[in-house]
Amino acid sequence: MTACIAPHCSRDLRDHEEAAQQLICDPCVHRMRAQLAAIPAALIVLRDGSLHRERTGDAGRTGTREAPLPCRMDTLNLIGPAAHGTVHDPHGDQTGQRPIIGTLGDWTRLIAEERRLNGPDTWTEAALAGWLVGQLGWASQQPWIGEMATELRDLAWAIRGITRVEVRTRAVSRPCPACDLLSLTRTDWDQYVRCSNCGNAYTDTELNADAIDRAAA
Repeated sequence: MTACIAPHCSRDLRDHEEAAQQLICDPCVHRMRAQLAAIPAALIVLRDGSLHRERTGDAGRTGTREAPLPCRMDTLNLIGPAAHGTVHDPHGDQTGQRPIIGTLGDWTRLIAEERRLNGPDTWTEAALAGWLVGQLGWASQQPWIGEMATELRDLAWAIRGITRVEVRTRAVSRPCPACDLLSLTRTDWDQYVRCSNCGNAYTDTELNADAIDRAAA
């Protein structure tokens, strides 16, 4: 069996994944798809929370001044513009997460160039994320897909660190089809139920089929 090349994934590729020439497993592809799909909604929270205007005036009157710069540099890093091409930082002055549009834009340019495709009609975070979702099937076959998975994971964690959108994981009260332990969990927005013991992941259809087999045994 061939192992998925996505970092922090211990799952072996299934026969149908190897037949499709994938280098990462379906659960990792679905996780990347969920991370990209969550970006448009996250941007609303990021921009809304970073553009509060200062309130002025006495107790009986309120007003606004020009919107100041957001006080959180991590928010600015994420929603700000990005330089085109590779950024060279010989002195190590660059800190913080790259802008969302920079991370997504780099992957869009790479895929568009390698596949000789046009990118999205508009160069916005939401448009780039949507375009990349449609390319994940092909991207899963490329040798750099592990690096892409890492960058999307880091970007998702940076966004969650600011928006404080809680991603909850709940126990699933049925045994794992592979190791037979009660170690299955489901995480919000994840299409797979995962086993914390053996590392396998299952769709609801697979779990239901296993339950039917156990009941018939």
